[in-house]
Amino acid sequence: MTDASSQPAPRPARGPVIRSITTDDVHAALAQGWADFRAAPQFGLFFGAIYALGGMAIFGQLWLWDRPFWIIPFAFAFPLIGPFVAVGLYEVSRRRESGEPLDWAEVLGAVWRERGRQMPSMAFVVLAGFMIWLWFARLIVALFVGRMAMGTYSDIEHLLVTGNGLSMLVVGTAVGGVIAFLLFAITAVSLPMLLDRDVDYVTAMVTSFNAVTSNLVPMLVWAFIIGAGLMVAMVPFFLGLLVVLPALGHGTWHLYRKVVAPEGAAS
Repeated sequence: MTDASSQPAPRPARGPVIRSITTDDVHAALAQGWADFRAAPQFGLFFGAIYALGGMAIFGQLWLWDRPFWIIPFAFAFPLIGPFVAVGLYEVSRRRESGEPLDWAEVLGAVWRERGRQMPSMAFVVLAGFMIWLWFARLIVALFVGRMAMGTYSDIEHLLVTGNGLSMLVVGTAVGGVIAFLLFAITAVSLPMLLDRDVDYVTAMVTSFNAVTSNLVPMLVWAFIIGAGLMVAMVPFFLGLLVVLPALGHGTWHLYRKVVAPEGAAS
């Protein structure tokens, strides 16, 4: 009878393997994303339109409430929900990569199936981050402009040329930047990973955070491309999102494939 103590200890399960990438990989992922959009524009335009219409709805509501200064925190946080709209784009890129047919029922079915997997948990995490940012934004507004005259408080152009208004903008941008970086770090590759693999959302977030911190410079370049691209796309009343969002969504899939090694790969 074999002594149990002589049995080799089980090897701990390894997490996903993170690769080192460069800014060239970031540019290559973006080029591949653009190629995916050009190859199947109908999917990109469909998902981009959903995002653009959402932006128009938020923008319209802010003006109807006569609180235009809230456009700043909403506009800053709005791009953070983009990856969820881009789930369908990840599926299109995955299918093109594997040679599977691009079928509307299959693509939309893949998005629908995510409701019963880990994506809702990730949605809750990002929603929590969004709500934290709104809480900080409201606190910052109260601290810097809460005692100003109502005319100044309601006039965003006048507000931003006052000392309090500029201070609010600086502090709000700094706080928003920290929150945005943390949310970017935990979602940069976690969302395409949840579509691609059967992993829990905590593993996906940890993998994403490690991928970002291990490749800080190229991933910050990617974050800048995403932020700048989406902000510019929102200027013409969100219509630029019809093109920018699909290119970034497809590009995110290809960047994920570059920075996270395939399952079973050696570290």
